[in-house]
Amino acid sequence: MGVKIDLDRCEGCGTCEEVCPEVFEIGDDEKAHVIGDCKKHSECVEEAIVSCPEEAISYDEEGC
Repeated sequence: MGVKIDLDRCEGCGTCEEVCPEVFEIGDDEKAHVIGDCKKHSECVEEAIVSCPEEAISYDEEGC
């Protein structure tokens, strides 16, 4: 997918979903999950990464 969420750090605040709902969603477990293609929405993904208060979002090995 190009982007990953460290579920141990994620507190489910919803900032990523608010900034980039095409790629992130808060699940039933109250944690953020990647639901979309970061390549199509790379600008808002970058904003979500820098906006995450827990620094739980990063690029995986593939990048975006």
